[in-house]
Amino acid sequence: MRIIGLLLLFFLLCTSCGGQKGKHGRAENLLVEVDGNFLYKEDLQAVFPAGLSKDDSLLFAENYIRNWIEDVLLYGKAKANIPDNSEIDKLVENYRKALIVHTYQQELINQRLSPNLPEQDITDFYEKNKNLFVLERPLIKGLFIKIPLGAPQLNEVRRWYKTETHEAVESLEKYSLQHAMSYDYFYDKWVEVSDVLGKIPLKADSPEEYINANRHVELQDTAFYYFLNVTDYLKKGDEEPYDFARKTAKDMLINMRKVDFVKGVKTDLYNEATRKDKIIYNY
Repeated sequence: MRIIGLLLLFFLLCTSCGGQKGKHGRAENLLVEVDGNFLYKEDLQAVFPAGLSKDDSLLFAENYIRNWIEDVLLYGKAKANIPDNSEIDKLVENYRKALIVHTYQQELINQRLSPNLPEQDITDFYEKNKNLFVLERPLIKGLFIKIPLGAPQLNEVRRWYKTETHEAVESLEKYSLQHAMSYDYFYDKWVEVSDVLGKIPLKADSPEEYINANRHVELQDTAFYYFLNVTDYLKKGDEEPYDFARKTAKDMLINMRKVDFVKGVKTDLYNEATRKDKIIYNY
Protein backbone atom coordinates (compact mmCIF):
# COMPACT_ATOMS: atom_id res chain seq x y z
CA MET A 1 0.00 0.00 0.00
CA ARG A 2 2.91 2.30 0.83
CA ILE A 3 4.45 1.66 -2.58
CA ILE A 4 1.14 2.50 -4.25
CA GLY A 5 0.95 5.68 -2.21
CA LEU A 6 4.45 6.72 -3.21
CA LEU A 7 3.65 6.06 -6.85
CA LEU A 8 0.54 8.18 -6.47
CA LEU A 9 2.50 11.04 -4.95
CA PHE A 10 5.14 10.77 -7.69
CA PHE A 11 2.38 10.84 -10.30
CA LEU A 12 0.89 13.99 -8.78
CA LEU A 13 4.17 15.83 -8.43
CA CYS A 14 5.91 14.96 -11.67
CA THR A 15 3.00 15.61 -14.01
CA SER A 16 2.63 19.23 -15.08
CA CYS A 17 -0.20 21.11 -13.37
CA GLY A 18 -1.74 21.98 -16.69
CA GLY A 19 -2.12 18.34 -17.67
CA GLN A 20 -2.47 17.17 -21.23
CA LYS A 21 -5.33 17.91 -23.51
CA GLY A 22 -7.36 15.52 -25.59
CA LYS A 23 -8.71 12.05 -25.09
CA HIS A 24 -5.34 10.39 -24.53
CA GLY A 25 -4.23 13.12 -22.15
CA ARG A 26 -7.28 12.62 -19.98
CA ALA A 27 -6.68 8.87 -19.94
CA GLU A 28 -3.09 9.40 -18.82
CA ASN A 29 -4.26 11.65 -16.00
CA LEU A 30 -6.87 9.21 -14.74
CA LEU A 31 -6.40 8.21 -11.10
CA VAL A 32 -9.41 6.03 -10.32
CA GLU A 33 -12.42 4.60 -12.14
CA VAL A 34 -15.45 3.24 -10.27
CA ASP A 35 -18.61 2.09 -12.07
CA GLY A 36 -18.16 4.53 -14.93
CA ASN A 37 -17.15 7.44 -12.68
CA PHE A 38 -13.71 8.97 -13.16
CA LEU A 39 -11.37 10.86 -10.84
CA TYR A 40 -8.56 12.67 -12.62
CA LYS A 41 -5.30 14.12 -11.41
CA GLU A 42 -6.51 17.69 -11.96
CA ASP A 43 -9.59 16.99 -9.81
CA LEU A 44 -7.33 16.08 -6.89
CA GLN A 45 -4.92 18.95 -7.54
CA ALA A 46 -7.82 21.42 -7.45
CA VAL A 47 -8.51 20.60 -3.77
CA PHE A 48 -4.93 19.96 -2.69
CA PRO A 49 -3.87 22.25 0.23
CA ALA A 50 -0.69 24.23 -0.26
CA GLY A 51 2.35 23.83 1.91
CA LEU A 52 1.93 20.18 2.94
CA SER A 53 4.92 17.99 3.63
CA LYS A 54 5.51 14.88 1.52
CA ASP A 55 3.98 12.60 4.15
CA ASP A 56 0.98 14.89 4.71
CA SER A 57 0.48 15.22 0.95
CA LEU A 58 0.43 11.48 0.60
CA LEU A 59 -2.01 11.07 3.48
CA PHE A 60 -4.31 13.75 2.07
CA ALA A 61 -4.30 12.18 -1.40
CA GLU A 62 -5.01 8.68 -0.08
CA ASN A 63 -7.85 9.90 2.17
CA TYR A 64 -9.41 12.04 -0.57
CA ILE A 65 -9.37 9.19 -3.08
CA ARG A 66 -10.78 6.75 -0.52
CA ASN A 67 -13.60 9.16 0.36
CA TRP A 68 -14.35 9.79 -3.33
CA ILE A 69 -14.61 6.04 -3.98
CA GLU A 70 -16.88 5.51 -0.97
CA ASP A 71 -19.15 8.40 -2.02
CA VAL A 72 -19.46 7.00 -5.55
CA LEU A 73 -20.30 3.53 -4.23
CA LEU A 74 -22.80 4.84 -1.67
CA TYR A 75 -24.54 6.99 -4.29
CA GLY A 76 -24.76 4.03 -6.66
CA LYS A 77 -26.21 1.82 -3.94
CA ALA A 78 -28.73 4.46 -2.88
CA LYS A 79 -29.76 5.13 -6.48
CA ALA A 80 -30.32 1.43 -7.12
CA ASN A 81 -32.52 1.09 -4.05
CA ILE A 82 -34.68 4.13 -4.74
CA PRO A 83 -36.13 3.35 -8.17
CA ASP A 84 -38.80 6.09 -8.11
CA ASN A 85 -36.81 9.30 -8.26
CA SER A 86 -39.61 11.58 -9.44
CA GLU A 87 -39.94 13.28 -6.06
CA ILE A 88 -36.17 13.71 -5.78
CA ASP A 89 -36.02 15.09 -9.32
CA LYS A 90 -38.73 17.58 -8.39
CA LEU A 91 -36.84 18.66 -5.27
CA VAL A 92 -33.62 19.02 -7.25
CA GLU A 93 -35.33 21.09 -9.93
CA ASN A 94 -36.96 23.32 -7.31
CA TYR A 95 -33.62 23.82 -5.59
CA ARG A 96 -31.95 24.58 -8.93
CA LYS A 97 -34.58 27.21 -9.73
CA ALA A 98 -34.25 28.77 -6.28
CA LEU A 99 -30.46 28.84 -6.59
CA ILE A 100 -30.57 30.48 -10.02
CA VAL A 101 -33.10 33.10 -8.87
CA HIS A 102 -31.12 33.82 -5.70
CA THR A 103 -27.87 34.23 -7.68
CA TYR A 104 -29.57 36.57 -10.15
CA GLN A 105 -31.13 38.63 -7.35
CA GLN A 106 -27.76 38.99 -5.61
CA GLU A 107 -26.17 40.15 -8.87
CA LEU A 108 -28.88 42.78 -9.32
CA ILE A 109 -28.55 43.93 -5.72
CA ASN A 110 -24.76 44.22 -6.02
CA GLN A 111 -25.07 46.19 -9.25
CA ARG A 112 -27.91 48.55 -8.41
CA LEU A 113 -28.23 48.81 -4.63
CA SER A 114 -25.52 50.64 -2.72
CA PRO A 115 -24.49 49.09 0.62
CA ASN A 116 -23.81 52.60 1.97
CA LEU A 117 -26.62 54.31 3.85
CA PRO A 118 -26.84 57.94 4.99
CA GLU A 119 -26.37 58.15 8.75
CA GLN A 120 -29.66 60.05 9.02
CA ASP A 121 -31.54 57.12 7.46
CA ILE A 122 -30.11 54.75 10.07
CA THR A 123 -30.94 57.18 12.86
CA ASP A 124 -34.51 57.67 11.61
CA PHE A 125 -35.04 53.91 11.35
CA TYR A 126 -33.78 53.44 14.91
CA GLU A 127 -36.00 56.21 16.27
CA LYS A 128 -39.10 54.81 14.55
CA ASN A 129 -38.45 51.22 15.63
CA LYS A 130 -37.05 51.48 19.15
CA ASN A 131 -39.27 48.62 20.25
CA LEU A 132 -37.08 46.33 18.14
CA PHE A 133 -33.94 47.22 20.05
CA VAL A 134 -34.06 45.73 23.51
CA LEU A 135 -30.98 44.88 25.57
CA GLU A 136 -30.27 41.21 26.13
CA ARG A 137 -27.36 42.06 28.48
CA PRO A 138 -26.80 45.06 30.78
CA LEU A 139 -24.47 47.89 29.73
CA ILE A 140 -22.46 50.48 31.62
CA LYS A 141 -20.41 53.59 31.12
CA GLY A 142 -17.57 54.47 33.41
CA LEU A 143 -13.90 54.06 34.25
CA PHE A 144 -11.76 51.21 35.54
CA ILE A 145 -8.22 51.06 36.89
CA LYS A 146 -6.16 48.23 38.36
CA ILE A 147 -3.00 48.98 40.36
CA PRO A 148 -0.57 46.94 42.48
CA LEU A 149 -1.03 46.98 46.27
CA GLY A 150 2.24 48.82 46.76
CA ALA A 151 1.49 51.60 44.27
CA PRO A 152 1.88 55.20 45.53
CA GLN A 153 -0.75 57.94 45.91
CA LEU A 154 -3.53 55.52 46.81
CA ASN A 155 -5.68 58.24 48.40
CA GLU A 156 -5.38 60.40 45.29
CA VAL A 157 -6.45 57.45 43.13
CA ARG A 158 -9.51 56.96 45.37
CA ARG A 159 -10.42 60.59 44.81
CA TRP A 160 -9.64 60.72 41.09
CA TYR A 161 -11.53 57.62 40.02
CA LYS A 162 -14.77 58.90 41.60
CA THR A 163 -14.49 62.31 39.93
CA GLU A 164 -15.49 62.78 36.31
CA THR A 165 -13.87 66.15 35.75
CA HIS A 166 -11.32 66.65 33.01
CA GLU A 167 -8.62 67.36 35.60
CA ALA A 168 -9.29 64.16 37.54
CA VAL A 169 -9.34 62.03 34.39
CA GLU A 170 -6.12 63.60 33.14
CA SER A 171 -4.40 62.98 36.49
CA LEU A 172 -5.55 59.36 36.48
CA GLU A 173 -4.37 58.82 32.91
CA LYS A 174 -0.91 60.19 33.72
CA TYR A 175 -0.78 58.07 36.87
CA SER A 176 -1.82 54.92 34.97
CA LEU A 177 1.08 55.26 32.53
CA GLN A 178 3.55 54.64 35.36
CA HIS A 179 1.67 52.56 37.90
CA ALA A 180 -1.46 50.90 36.54
CA MET A 181 -1.65 47.31 35.31
CA SER A 182 -4.89 48.12 33.50
CA TYR A 183 -6.78 51.33 32.71
CA ASP A 184 -10.04 51.61 30.77
CA TYR A 185 -11.84 54.87 30.05
CA PHE A 186 -15.40 54.36 28.83
CA TYR A 187 -17.31 57.40 30.03
CA ASP A 188 -18.20 58.08 26.39
CA LYS A 189 -19.28 54.62 25.23
CA TRP A 190 -21.35 51.68 26.39
CA VAL A 191 -19.69 48.38 27.25
CA GLU A 192 -21.19 45.14 28.45
CA VAL A 193 -21.16 44.66 32.21
CA SER A 194 -19.87 41.11 31.74
CA ASP A 195 -16.70 42.50 30.10
CA VAL A 196 -15.95 44.56 33.20
CA LEU A 197 -16.90 41.84 35.66
CA GLY A 198 -14.31 39.61 34.04
CA LYS A 199 -11.61 42.04 35.19
CA ILE A 200 -12.48 42.35 38.90
CA PRO A 201 -12.60 39.82 41.79
CA LEU A 202 -16.18 40.61 42.73
CA LYS A 203 -17.87 37.94 44.81
CA ALA A 204 -21.60 38.65 44.95
CA ASP A 205 -24.76 36.61 44.47
CA SER A 206 -25.89 39.01 41.73
CA PRO A 207 -22.78 40.82 40.41
CA GLU A 208 -24.72 42.85 37.83
CA GLU A 209 -27.20 44.11 40.44
CA TYR A 210 -24.30 44.90 42.77
CA ILE A 211 -22.67 47.05 40.10
CA ASN A 212 -25.96 48.87 39.52
CA ALA A 213 -26.45 49.54 43.23
CA ASN A 214 -22.80 50.46 43.96
CA ARG A 215 -21.53 52.97 41.43
CA HIS A 216 -18.14 53.36 43.16
CA VAL A 217 -16.52 49.95 43.57
CA GLU A 218 -13.18 49.35 45.32
CA LEU A 219 -11.88 45.80 45.64
CA GLN A 220 -8.58 44.11 46.34
CA ASP A 221 -6.98 40.70 46.29
CA THR A 222 -3.52 39.52 47.30
CA ALA A 223 -1.79 41.54 44.59
CA PHE A 224 -3.97 44.41 43.26
CA TYR A 225 -6.49 47.14 43.96
CA TYR A 226 -9.46 47.42 41.59
CA PHE A 227 -11.37 50.68 41.18
CA LEU A 228 -14.55 51.02 39.12
CA ASN A 229 -16.65 54.13 38.67
CA VAL A 230 -20.04 53.54 37.01
CA THR A 231 -21.65 56.68 35.59
CA ASP A 232 -24.53 55.06 33.66
CA TYR A 233 -26.22 51.68 33.80
CA LEU A 234 -28.75 50.03 31.50
CA LYS A 235 -30.26 46.75 32.63
CA LYS A 236 -31.45 43.81 30.56
CA GLY A 237 -34.76 44.67 28.89
CA ASP A 238 -34.02 48.39 28.63
CA GLU A 239 -33.98 50.17 25.31
CA GLU A 240 -30.73 49.57 23.44
CA PRO A 241 -28.81 52.86 22.96
CA TYR A 242 -28.17 54.02 19.40
CA ASP A 243 -24.40 53.65 19.37
CA PHE A 244 -24.77 50.07 20.54
CA ALA A 245 -27.71 49.29 18.22
CA ARG A 246 -26.41 51.08 15.13
CA LYS A 247 -24.92 48.06 13.34
CA THR A 248 -28.06 45.98 13.85
CA ALA A 249 -30.25 48.88 12.73
CA LYS A 250 -28.14 49.34 9.59
CA ASP A 251 -28.28 45.63 8.73
CA MET A 252 -32.05 45.55 9.22
CA LEU A 253 -32.53 48.63 7.03
CA ILE A 254 -30.33 47.20 4.28
CA ASN A 255 -32.27 43.93 4.33
CA MET A 256 -35.57 45.81 4.12
CA ARG A 257 -34.30 47.75 1.12
CA LYS A 258 -33.20 44.51 -0.53
CA VAL A 259 -36.67 43.04 -0.04
CA ASP A 260 -38.31 46.17 -1.48
CA PHE A 261 -35.88 46.17 -4.40
CA VAL A 262 -36.58 42.54 -5.30
CA LYS A 263 -40.31 43.15 -4.94
CA GLY A 264 -39.98 46.06 -7.38
CA VAL A 265 -38.10 43.87 -9.87
CA LYS A 266 -40.85 41.25 -9.71
CA THR A 267 -43.53 43.89 -10.21
CA ASP A 268 -41.72 45.33 -13.23
CA LEU A 269 -41.40 41.87 -14.80
CA TYR A 270 -45.09 41.18 -14.21
CA ASN A 271 -46.17 44.51 -15.71
CA GLU A 272 -43.94 43.99 -18.74
CA ALA A 273 -45.28 40.47 -19.29
CA THR A 274 -48.82 41.82 -19.03
CA ARG A 275 -48.17 44.53 -21.61
CA LYS A 276 -46.74 41.97 -24.05
CA ASP A 277 -49.62 39.52 -23.49
CA LYS A 278 -47.24 36.84 -22.23
CA ILE A 279 -49.60 35.81 -19.43
CA ILE A 280 -52.46 33.56 -20.49
CA TYR A 281 -55.13 32.74 -17.91
CA ASN A 282 -57.21 29.63 -18.47
CA TYR A 283 -59.91 30.12 -15.85
